[in-house]
Amino acid sequence: MNPEKVSEITPSEWEVMRIIWTKGPSHSRELIDLIQRKRDWTESTIKTLLGRLVKKGLLETNKVERKFVYSTTVGELDAMNLTSQQLFDHLCAMKKGQTLVNLIVHTNLTKNDVQKLLTVLQKKEQTAPDTIACDCLPNDEDCTTDNCECEEK
Repeated sequence: MNPEKVSEITPSEWEVMRIIWTKGPSHSRELIDLIQRKRDWTESTIKTLLGRLVKKGLLETNKVERKFVYSTTVGELDAMNLTSQQLFDHLCAMKKGQTLVNLIVHTNLTKNDVQKLLTVLQKKEQTAPDTIACDCLPNDEDCTTDNCECEEK
C-alpha cells in the first residue's frame, strides 16, 4: 500500500472505493449501475474515477471475458486507519482528545463498539498523563499565553 496515494483519495473516489470494498471485485457495468443508484453521476464520470484510482494504484483491473473487473489493492480498514492517523498527525497534541470526544458524540456506534471503546479507555487511563504539551510551537515558546488558540478552554 502506498500511504501517499491513500491520502490523495478524493471524496468521490472514497464513494467508489467503499462500494468495491463492500461488494468485492466487481465489473465496471455493475459498479456504474450501483453508483448511479446512489449518486447522480454520468457513466463517464464514474469511469474517470475508476481510471484515477487505477492510476493511483488503489484499484487494479483484470479483463474477464469481455468485462473489466475492478478490485482494491488496499484494505478498507488500512485506508481508514491511515487516513485518520494522517489527519490526527496535523492536529495540536493538546486537542486530539477533545477531537476524539467530538467524533464519538457525533458517530453512531453499536453497543459492541461502545464496549470496545470503554475497554480501551480503561486500559489507557492507567498510563495516561495529567496533561499533554502543545506541539504547535517550538519548545522554547510558551503556549499558555492569552492569545494562544492551542490551550483548551
